[in-house]
Amino acid sequence: MAWWRRRKNQGAAGGGSTVDGRKDGPAMAIDHKAVRAYTEGWVASHKGVEAYVEPATNVSTTTLILIATDGEWTRRAVGTPKAGFELGRLLGIPVYDVNQTGYPARMREWNRRHKKS
Repeated sequence: MAWWRRRKNQGAAGGGSTVDGRKDGPAMAIDHKAVRAYTEGWVASHKGVEAYVEPATNVSTTTLILIATDGEWTRRAVGTPKAGFELGRLLGIPVYDVNQTGYPARMREWNRRHKKS
């Protein structure tokens, strides 16, 4: 049965697939130096950036979403909520738990303006 083969190939950590031999999903390996370098550059090139820590799901690890004043945003995997809050503090920007605050309206408005038809 095909589903047995799929289950067997998922590995002990469960879920996720591989991309170029790297695991994605909740058990994915994260290059924290690359994430920090990217987020530092993004914060430096945008105004009024705030960070929101997003919880892990069945298919993704904990992520940090950066949202600028104009609503433009970017998301990077950070692995744990603690790592997300620490990265935001290192960047010197406000950090929020998205489960407690929700997403700001400016992000939804930016998405609406930039929706691909």
